[in-house]
Amino acid sequence: MEGVVHTGTDASAVKECFSLTWKNPYVLRLAFSAGIGGLLFGYDTGVISGALLYIRDDFKSVDRQTVLQESIVSMAVAGAIIGAAVGGWMNDRLGRRMAILIADFLFFIGAVVMASAPNPALLIVGRVFVGLGVGMASMTSPLYISEASPAKIRGALVSTNGFLITGGQFLSYLINLAFTNAPGTWRWMLGIAGLPALLQFILMLLLPESPRWLFRKGREEEAKVILRKIYPADDVEKEIQDLKESVEAEIREEGSAKINMMKLLKTKTVRRGLIAGVGLQVFQQFVGINTVMYYSPTIVQLAGFASNKTALLLSLVTAGLNALGSIVSIYFIDRTGRKKLLLISLFGVAISLGLLAGVFHETTSHSPMVSRIQTSHFSNYTCPDYSSATNLGAWDCMKCLKASSPDCGFCASPTDKVKSHDISIFLQSLVFVFPSLIGFLLLLQLLPGACLLSNDTVKDLCHDESRLWYTRGCPSKYGWLALVGLALYIIFFSPGMGTAPWIVNSEIYPLRFRGVCGGIAATANWISNLIVAQSFLSLTEAIGTSWTFLIFGVISVVGLLFVIVYVPETKGLPIEEIEKMLETRSLHFRFWEKSQKPQEKKSQAV
Repeated sequence: MEGVVHTGTDASAVKECFSLTWKNPYVLRLAFSAGIGGLLFGYDTGVISGALLYIRDDFKSVDRQTVLQESIVSMAVAGAIIGAAVGGWMNDRLGRRMAILIADFLFFIGAVVMASAPNPALLIVGRVFVGLGVGMASMTSPLYISEASPAKIRGALVSTNGFLITGGQFLSYLINLAFTNAPGTWRWMLGIAGLPALLQFILMLLLPESPRWLFRKGREEEAKVILRKIYPADDVEKEIQDLKESVEAEIREEGSAKINMMKLLKTKTVRRGLIAGVGLQVFQQFVGINTVMYYSPTIVQLAGFASNKTALLLSLVTAGLNALGSIVSIYFIDRTGRKKLLLISLFGVAISLGLLAGVFHETTSHSPMVSRIQTSHFSNYTCPDYSSATNLGAWDCMKCLKASSPDCGFCASPTDKVKSHDISIFLQSLVFVFPSLIGFLLLLQLLPGACLLSNDTVKDLCHDESRLWYTRGCPSKYGWLALVGLALYIIFFSPGMGTAPWIVNSEIYPLRFRGVCGGIAATANWISNLIVAQSFLSLTEAIGTSWTFLIFGVISVVGLLFVIVYVPETKGLPIEEIEKMLETRSLHFRFWEKSQKPQEKKSQAV
């Protein structure tokens, strides 16, 4: 932004962050202990995607009802909305540390309830408890880290929370794979989530409250003791003085008035901060990230991969790329800046979603035909809608899967030259990159299959003949391209939109309003998350997977324009300086220009 001095941040921020390992391990201890809240967030986001495949197998009512599947996923999000809203109040009233402890307790209770749930109803109750804990942790963990971090490496340290979110997602996929053959499969997947909550509870009992919150509550001596552990001796007195001036100014402004929505909106710095912070949180969800994280194995199955285990294995790739992207963010967030990283991220997300829309359009338009001969081979189990159809020659796999009275599935014949589910051949083809990949896709000959009733008996009969059983998506030559699109989406999303919105929201609000505004932004995030999670499967059924991804792509373009206009650059600014910047800021469209260095500003002033 023009006219803003960016103090103290340069390319060495990440190196300085790592140097804390021996220079000041206390700061890293604070950051990683609080960051386990991000691990809880990530684990819950990722684990349900794999567990849902096996929950459908155990509870037939869940398998038959899309709305019930969406509810199992999204009720955790509904709980998170309440948790984030209450967490904002709790952060200001009880403190950041106490809010994290309560979040851990709720998460642990939820994990136990889910693991022992005898029916979908109790499973949903457990999901709500988990959501309450995750919602509180989602906005408290980055806030605690931000307030306990030196300004120069604040972005890198808050990014550790984002890394632990994506690390939790990756860990959840590994655990999902580990328990695929264990008795009680999904119960282990969901129940083991209580362990990181228990670990964080113990660690946070041994850590202090946020020094900035203590200063705000008049407990200055306690805050000074902690600040002297965080900052080098030559910086700590300036930090203490800045905090003191900031708090005194807020108290003078506050008087005896209570915080309310009208006061928030009438305060220019808060209003501008809320527009940027809440907007980023909404766009983070509406570009579709949690359709990928909640339903990644289901999307893989929609792309033409029938096996649960194969779907989980391929989804592990996206989870791994997500974790890798958060590491990239730690390196670039204080080097490149929040705004540039957001813009690059949204541009790549829009391109990736366009690719996914095109791939799924081709997948649904070129599904294999239904063969009367193949279907008659299973004469006692023919799909009733197919049997009563007048134009059998118009039936393909997609039309078979859309039959609903009762549900039907597609028993796929083996491919002519190459098995479509042979992962090793595909991996070998990557040696020659795109030419070989195209050749591999052209080798696939999708033979006609049988349209049959969808139940466990028919599924077993189909598998007994070394065929593949499809109920979510159809065999496709283009399935691998869908995986490429998902991978590109994650590669672009994770370093920017995955972490920057949380960092900006931990920096952009005045101290007095930080807890409340952070809660508002986190609540907006979870409400948006709920809308997407509760509607994705229904949207894919109503308008198709291709159009669903296209809608997300259009939203990402709108989000890119929003960032250009409304989001300021906070890179390297002490938290107290951000309030001054918002008070006087004007629109800055030349975001690609480097901001002036302090020395240059001084020379101009002279």
